[in-house]
Amino acid sequence: MVKNKNNQTIWNTRIKNNSYNLSQKIGSSIDVDKRLYKEDINGSIAHVEMLFKQKIISFRTKNKIIYGLNKIEKEISNKKFEFDKKYEDIHINIENRLFQIIGEEAGYVHTARSRNDQVITDFKIWIKSANQKISMMLNSVIKNSINLAEKNIDTIMPGFTHLKNAQAVSFAHYLMAYVEMFKRDEDRFKNNLDSLNENPLGVAALTGTSFNIDRNYTTKKLGFEKPTNNSIDTVADRDFVLDFLYSVSVCSLHLSRISEELIIWNSDGFNLINLSDKIVTGSSIMPQKKNPDLLEYLRGKSGITFGNLFSMFTILKGLPLSYFKDLQDDKEIIFKSYDVLFQSLKVFNEILKNVSPNKKRMLELAYSGYITATDLADYLVKNNSMSFRKAYQKTALLVNLAEKRKKKLNELSLEDLKKVEPALTKDVLKVFDLKNSVNSKKSYGGTSFDNIKKMIRKYKKLR
Repeated sequence: MVKNKNNQTIWNTRIKNNSYNLSQKIGSSIDVDKRLYKEDINGSIAHVEMLFKQKIISFRTKNKIIYGLNKIEKEISNKKFEFDKKYEDIHINIENRLFQIIGEEAGYVHTARSRNDQVITDFKIWIKSANQKISMMLNSVIKNSINLAEKNIDTIMPGFTHLKNAQAVSFAHYLMAYVEMFKRDEDRFKNNLDSLNENPLGVAALTGTSFNIDRNYTTKKLGFEKPTNNSIDTVADRDFVLDFLYSVSVCSLHLSRISEELIIWNSDGFNLINLSDKIVTGSSIMPQKKNPDLLEYLRGKSGITFGNLFSMFTILKGLPLSYFKDLQDDKEIIFKSYDVLFQSLKVFNEILKNVSPNKKRMLELAYSGYITATDLADYLVKNNSMSFRKAYQKTALLVNLAEKRKKKLNELSLEDLKKVEPALTKDVLKVFDLKNSVNSKKSYGGTSFDNIKKMIRKYKKLR
């Protein structure tokens, strides 16, 4: 094995240029991928243990390498390790330091592997952990959403289509709609683990290796389920990166949607919710202002995650097999998206703890916009033997009448209603009660209070 003399780069015997040439300056990724140091060290330890098991290296060499790697991990964890851009990435920085600690035997660590399979192994392990951490954060978001919903089952508000008052709903039912979205997000991150459970280590640069390695051993040691099947695909594959970025983007989309909703509801025109002083900011010139900046932060950050997903698509779309330098940017993209989403979920958890409904205003707005019109049409179908289209027409005439008289539907008298449908009795007046309207939607998934309570109980059991 070749000793790493004079702290030269590994390929210095082949490439004669000064180690600080333009290519190496641009190619250095250590500022980004040093985040993978634990995964890289654990992967190297599993690799050398396998090499010893397969009688490729000696017991003494294995122990020296593992000693050196553990020492390096402590140095990095304690911020006593000096990263050097001359050595490009986390893998060569660690290997160079290993030479300094144990000498020539450090050269055995790279037997039967390449940086190509090494980095994908590190990256997959890191992304597995990232999926699990985001799933935990989403679990907290769902819990906090459910807690807020449970306190507001009988809080009545208008449901909207086209941002126009449509039908009466429970505030809890509205919140549970976002619980469904966040549950799908949680499932997406958990499902990503399937594609991350194939072990890349051992495919080397792109063809596998002539050494008698045991990929099943490193698979078990590193927490994978099985080795990858095709060495070329393994090196070229970044589908697992796209899966993660897509999951981040959809989750960011959901955060942006509910943020926009809450921003609108918090506006003076709607005034449907109150935000505590913990989650608002002031104005530099207008003393009265309390701005929903955190919600606007969440809405804005979604654009970053969308852009990162598209960036990765663009990098991959022109690449033949197998490895190219273009793929180096995948880590920076992933780390940025993860950091943005993780921080966004932390922020949103705080928002959920500091938002409350303006119940009086919600009810007041729910009584505007004739939102019990559909209930009246349904009543006519069920009690007056009408087709829905005929009932729709008669209800529209009553809405016109109320609009003309500048009244709400519940302010019309029975005599007013009889002018359009003489067969009506006073029993019809109950359809204008908003709680009755909400509670009457008993079909599965509907707004009835029992349905909401069942969904809350169901999801609480799953947390």
